[in-house]
Amino acid sequence: MVELSDEKVLYAFDKTLEPALVVPSGTTVRVRTKDCFGNQVQRPEDELDEIDWDHINPATGPIFVEGAVPGGALKVTIEAIEFDGQTASCTGEGEGVCGDRFDAWSTHLCKIDGDELVWDEELRIPLRPMIGVIGVAPAGEPVNCGTPGSHGGNMDNTAITAGATLYFPVYTDGALFGCGDMHAAMGDGEISVSGAEAAGWATVTLEALPKLALTDPLIENATHLGVIASAESLDAAADRAVHEMVDLIRDRTGKPADEMVMLLSLVADVQVCQMVDPEKTVRFMVPKYVLDALGFKL
Repeated sequence: MVELSDEKVLYAFDKTLEPALVVPSGTTVRVRTKDCFGNQVQRPEDELDEIDWDHINPATGPIFVEGAVPGGALKVTIEAIEFDGQTASCTGEGEGVCGDRFDAWSTHLCKIDGDELVWDEELRIPLRPMIGVIGVAPAGEPVNCGTPGSHGGNMDNTAITAGATLYFPVYTDGALFGCGDMHAAMGDGEISVSGAEAAGWATVTLEALPKLALTDPLIENATHLGVIASAESLDAAADRAVHEMVDLIRDRTGKPADEMVMLLSLVADVQVCQMVDPEKTVRFMVPKYVLDALGFKL
């Protein structure tokens, strides 16, 4: 296993960046990540108005994966997520779903105790480890790490956890993978504009799939396969994800689109990832038992 420290981070996914690490396809990398605040909020007295906002949402990387080529895909298996002992959450004026209610920033720090997040003396929350920012360099101009897109980025998807596998479309040689913004807990939607933001380690296996052509990222776990799509609205993101999944199944099984749409209406789920970033993100998840019955192969 290879380790990558958080000394080299990116604040925008960018095809012109120099790699922080070059690895053969199939390599497992243990990646040290900062929290979304760049580890600048450590004490109750650390004010968000005083942090360096040019250094938020850092992703560690980029990692050049040998064999990853434009038009292909990068397979990323999440092997493990480990956290430091403290998290930070925030909301504020104009931020998140309820930003109209506030005229200043608020922050809340929590300790991690075993498999629980200690909200206060009365409430403990089960950990739901996930990676918020994860992706590859986009085809065109750089995309800041606060914004999701077809390259991945700030998708804030609670399904991106240990045991999940992601497939990203590759736009530049080596893919230039990066990840960060891990959460110890977050609800679908991320309504405050933050989860329980935590620094830590993400262990991932990176594999080049030069023959797999994709439009948007896919996510696979033990029970489901899904399309992750981002757009200006939740409606547009959901529409995009559903259409892509219908096309994906039709192209690989030969089943007619109308039949697939009716079937997916019975068994598949549109799930909100986040509704607070410049682009909103949705996942459309299909049970694998259905795909297996259809003879679907990725």
